[in-house]
Amino acid sequence: MLRNIVWGCAAGAAGTSALNAVSYADMAVRGRAASNVPSAVVDRLTARSGHPLPDTAGRENRLSALGALAGIATGAGVGVAASLLHGAGGRAPLWLGALLTGASAMACTDVPIARLGVSDPRTWSSRDWASDVVPHLAYGLVTYGIVTASQRRH
Repeated sequence: MLRNIVWGCAAGAAGTSALNAVSYADMAVRGRAASNVPSAVVDRLTARSGHPLPDTAGRENRLSALGALAGIATGAGVGVAASLLHGAGGRAPLWLGALLTGASAMACTDVPIARLGVSDPRTWSSRDWASDVVPHLAYGLVTYGIVTASQRRH
């Protein structure tokens, strides 16, 4: 089980790098700005927990950094879950495992966005959805690909 956790973290980290690469490529091609959604989610979560970040110099930078760290943690966590499920016998073909892994990561980010009122996915345009779905599919492909490759080695 420890091996699955370690490989899952590594797979999730690699998948997160793929997600970021696809997102940054999209930003470069379309000239769009970075999303402020991760920092807004952190801002709402800290406020709801009763521990908001103080309104001091560097607050926006801290929120941005914490949003990025939350994304990395989510990517690693979903990678661990995929690896543990795969190790327990929940094996799917690469295309399906990649789709399910990417959809899981997307749900782990989009559900809090909606529940916290940061954004309403029901109002997103097809372009907005593409900007969310395509990077998460890249995440799922890389993450699940590494999970299956790591399990074949042992």
